[in-house]
Amino acid sequence: MSPPDVRDELTRAHHDEWARVVASLTRRFGDLGLAEDAAAEAFATAVERWPAEGTPPNPGAWLTTTANRKAIDRIRRESKRDHKHQEAAMVHDDHEAEPLGVLDDDRLRLVFTCCHPALAMEARVALTLRMVGGLTVPEISRAFFVQESAMARRLTRAKAKIAAARIPYRVPTAEDLPTRVSGVLAVLFLVFNEGYLTSGADTDPIRQDLTGEAIRLTRMLRDLLPDDGEVAGLLALMLLTDARRSARVSPGGELVPLDEQDRSVWDRALVAEGHRLVRERLDAGAAPGRYQVMAAINAVHTSARTMRDTDWSQVVALYDQLHDLEPSPVVALNRAVALAELDGPQVALAVVEPLGEPLSGYHAYHAVRADLLRRMGRGEEARAAYTRAIELAGNTAESASLTRRRGELT
Repeated sequence: MSPPDVRDELTRAHHDEWARVVASLTRRFGDLGLAEDAAAEAFATAVERWPAEGTPPNPGAWLTTTANRKAIDRIRRESKRDHKHQEAAMVHDDHEAEPLGVLDDDRLRLVFTCCHPALAMEARVALTLRMVGGLTVPEISRAFFVQESAMARRLTRAKAKIAAARIPYRVPTAEDLPTRVSGVLAVLFLVFNEGYLTSGADTDPIRQDLTGEAIRLTRMLRDLLPDDGEVAGLLALMLLTDARRSARVSPGGELVPLDEQDRSVWDRALVAEGHRLVRERLDAGAAPGRYQVMAAINAVHTSARTMRDTDWSQVVALYDQLHDLEPSPVVALNRAVALAELDGPQVALAVVEPLGEPLSGYHAYHAVRADLLRRMGRGEEARAAYTRAIELAGNTAESASLTRRRGELT
């Protein structure tokens, strides 16, 4: 097995350990850049040694111990004479730090550190995807539709600003939490989305380590902020989406769209919990935010026994509400999908066509357009649109699904 293959296997098998190691080192050394570099060195060492020596009985502990040694070695190499005593104390201090903030969870503290208001929102999201989600720079770049080099510079600047501003590694106080939570929710939503359909080619289409961690952290936020509607909405959205995971990919590794999924294998316990959260927010009577509306849309979908039973008029109305809150081309595209079920593909296509300029590089735009053209009997145009969608799709499972649909055209 070649080193790149080993690295990919290690990353897939122990992806969750990345966040644990980075969080542990950040807590001990107080330096996000040092934590990331030491973690990367530890993983690189594992790539070199594990194939020959075998995977250790406790991979997480091995990675953490190795990363700590790498960090200490780096401190020793880079230490200055007048900082010698201070750094020596850091190096030899093996005592656990006291819990910081209102909740003792390393990775949640890391989320709030990366999501500090001193950073621009895009920088907060990108940095947390890297440090907590463990996403690679190419994966994050695809999520933001930017070049890898630009994203690498953005991450470097964000880490430098955290160091320069001495941003603390802690969960904010209870009084500060409400003003900080919006950025955290945005990050957790993107981490979940990357896990539910990974953007990289030749990777597992669904990464349960990411979806599970996003749900775990959102549950913690729910405990911290039980009256926050958007926290409850995001949790409901994740649960209702994750409930469909077992029907999401075919045995042959092809992505299964909603209209073809076997609904009998959906996780009914997650559906029930998600519906309960949606009902609680409706009963509260407060104006909903974007996550609550998105959760309500998913509640309609998961209430229907079949695609045909779906209350499409309610789905369209909810998308209208979401568009008022978040007027984006992507929301308009998703609304058009529901509109096609309500009023037909021709009506929906009239909505989709003007979105071509802002969404020209978005594979889902071309996939939706292809499906509408197919339903209208415009086979050649549909084939061209499917081809463009396949070219832009990052995930192999999704490409396979689109290729099959293109092949079914007459």
